[in-house]
Amino acid sequence: MYLKHGSPVKMMESYIAVLTKGVCQSEENGSFLSKDFDARKAYLAGSIKDIVSQFGMETVILHTALMLKKRIVVYHPKIEAVQEFTRTLPALVWHRQDWTILHSYVHLDADELESLQMCPGYVAGFVDLEVSNRSDLYDVFVNLADSEITIAPLAKEAMTMGKLHKEIGQLIVQSAEDPEKSDSQVIQDISLKTKEIFTNLAPFSEVSDDGEKRVLNYEALKQRRFPPATENFLYHLAAAEQMLKI
Repeated sequence: MYLKHGSPVKMMESYIAVLTKGVCQSEENGSFLSKDFDARKAYLAGSIKDIVSQFGMETVILHTALMLKKRIVVYHPKIEAVQEFTRTLPALVWHRQDWTILHSYVHLDADELESLQMCPGYVAGFVDLEVSNRSDLYDVFVNLADSEITIAPLAKEAMTMGKLHKEIGQLIVQSAEDPEKSDSQVIQDISLKTKEIFTNLAPFSEVSDDGEKRVLNYEALKQRRFPPATENFLYHLAAAEQMLKI
């Protein structure tokens, strides 16, 4: 198009047409329609079943970290392995539809790390094992090469596991190990369980003083007398969802 018109204006017109109408007409290439390229297909490109096959019940640590918007660092010497694994993780919290948390290839470079640390929660991939010594960068460290997941000391209180997490872990494993189920069906099962968790949290929320959003009524949550780990998780989930009173 640039060779034909000699101006970037025509290129920008096509770009804006896609952005605003989802359509771009071209004499040489026909029509481009955004709706023909469903973003959810890209979201499903990785395999949740492969992750569960590798980590089993420990997959619930990844689910919990993502639910609480924690910082996850993934290491493997091969960038392909890092990228395939990291791009799949946001599917564990499908309800958010948020792949902006991905930073699939980060170097131990001051500028890159400064940019990364400005993000509240993320999934970051590294090929340099030295990152394992940078506990300031992660709440959960995944060593893909050794199939190990480590929770950083400062994150252990928020990431305390209990009966609820065991239930979630068992559901994830049972669903993923079912040969009849596709990856999208496994994601759907996890998503339904996630909705159930938010339904459990709903009775303990109330409209904020300014009337703009719902906030957690911590006293009501405490009076329900959930097991300590469940109460702790729901409190930190409310914090992640910005439901705490300021």
